[in-house]
Formats: sequence, C-alpha cells, structure tokens
Amino acid sequence: MEGAENHSKLNHVKSNRQTKPRARKQGLVVQTLPDETLVYDLDRDLAHCLNQTASLVWRRCDGRTTTKEIALSLTRSLKQPVDEKIVWLALDQLDRNHLLSEESFIPRTVAGMNRREVVRALGVSAAIAIPAVISIVAPLPAQAATGCVSSGGSCASNPNICCSGCVCNSNVCTGVC
Repeated sequence: MEGAENHSKLNHVKSNRQTKPRARKQGLVVQTLPDETLVYDLDRDLAHCLNQTASLVWRRCDGRTTTKEIALSLTRSLKQPVDEKIVWLALDQLDRNHLLSEESFIPRTVAGMNRREVVRALGVSAAIAIPAVISIVAPLPAQAATGCVSSGGSCASNPNICCSGCVCNSNVCTGVC
C-alpha cells in the first residue's frame, strides 16, 4: 500500500510541475520585439520567431505560473478571451522546438492538433490568438561569410543569392546547400 501511496504522490508532484511550464534559458540568445520574440538556439543552430501569442506564453513559463493563469494573462494582454487550449498549443510548439526546460504534458485533446484544427475547435474568434513558432536553420559559417542564403531562406531580393546547390524557387531558396 505504501508503494501505491508514494506512486500517487509522485504523480501529483509530476502533474503539478508539468502544469507550471518553465522556459529554457540556457544556450539561447533572445531578442524581444514589440509583437514577437526572436530566439537563437546556440546548441542547435536554429533561429525561432515566436509570434505575439507564443511569445507571451513563453515569457510566462517561469515554473510557477499554471497554464490556466497563463491563459488569463493572455486574455488581459490580447484584450480578448483566450482558451487554455491556446496555451497548450503554444507549449506543444515550444516543446517541439526545445524552448522549454522540461517536457510538458500535453492533453490528448490538444496534442498533435494543428492551428487549423484549433481554430475549428475554438471558433473563428480565436484565430487572432493562435500561437506560431517559426524556425529556420542558421547558415554555416562558410555560408554566412559568402553572404549566400541557405535552403528555406528568402531570395526575393536577388534570385542569385542562394548558396551553391540551391536554386531560387518562388522567392525561396530550395535544395541541399
């Protein structure tokens, strides 16, 4: 019986910790802008752009604030009701991009949902609050030195700016470069 009680306590502690997410701080360079946050992951050489909603969620991931409290804070900041599922969607995206210090428990009702499914589930009025984390691979030092743009980068200003092995296709460098 004692083992079951300890297991129950462990699950309770784990559950409480997981509903109070903590943003990763180590190995990141962060630039906060008025409506978004740019995060460069030094460990993975990835740059992430968090839209306003994802940024607001990430900044409130202090390990003390619950997802419900984060949703209430977003409601005040965005001046519109924000469902807790929006917070969970943001946490799912932040977690998949390694921007949370611990893996968060994502409810089955939200896990794997894409933005379109969330809009459908919550209604059109929620569309403005849908979080987005957009990531790009940082160029290798040799690419950065040449000023070329790697795969996924914009070539709208100059179709010849793509790195060797890539071509400009619909204003985006594509291929393996």
